[in-house]
Amino acid sequence: MIPHCTTRKIKSDCPKSAPKFALMLKILSMIYKMVQNNTYATKRDIYYTDTLLFGNQSVVDNIINDISCMLKTPRRSLHILSTTKGCIAGNLSYTEEDGTKVNCTCSRTGKGVPDLNTRLLVRKLWDTFHIPIFTLMDADPHGSCLLDLYHTWLDSMSFEAHHLTVPAIRWLGLLPSDINRLNIPKEALIPLTKRDENKLASLQKRPYVPYQPIWKKEMEIMAASKMKAEIKALTYLSSDYLSRVYLPNKLQFGGWI
Repeated sequence: MIPHCTTRKIKSDCPKSAPKFALMLKILSMIYKMVQNNTYATKRDIYYTDTLLFGNQSVVDNIINDISCMLKTPRRSLHILSTTKGCIAGNLSYTEEDGTKVNCTCSRTGKGVPDLNTRLLVRKLWDTFHIPIFTLMDADPHGSCLLDLYHTWLDSMSFEAHHLTVPAIRWLGLLPSDINRLNIPKEALIPLTKRDENKLASLQKRPYVPYQPIWKKEMEIMAASKMKAEIKALTYLSSDYLSRVYLPNKLQFGGWI
């Protein structure tokens, strides 16, 4: 299947191979369920089902590659994707199989740290249509920094802040308080690094924080727990928990801050 590939042997009765064999069986079990239910997951989703067991993302990636080679089956046929989806925006619309019409003209995602154009567009949408602006990001110091960029953005170009920020932006999730509220298990969480702790401490000193007591409380929860969680941690609850439960409930019942 792959030219010049190497051959590896994994024995269930060999102490050295036992951990690898167990992980392979676990992922094979997940693949079987996805194929049976016609659902899909990313490699990242699989890693976050048990971060402590897998150790790191590369372990999952290597096992998936081994399974693909062993079964002589492309990864997509195993119902495993590299990323959740691509991004598209522009003068384009389409209708999905269930009849849902999607207009991409007003679709926009920052995909991590937003560039100037992204922030300009978000501000323009807010000024023009007076619509609520929500942020959905990881419950970690980096996610809080992204919220800070959209809300205040104090840096060397802060003179442009009124064109690039949305003071009324709302933090939809993932909130640090959601971790306990939703009973997200510890194996789906990641300990804060020293760099994370320093970044969080710096954020808590931002001049606007005293005027956002609920945001301040969320940062304190994160600091006290010394743990962080990516949005992908929600897949531990179910593969479609984010789209079918978390976001609908947040938007319907006002679960933003």
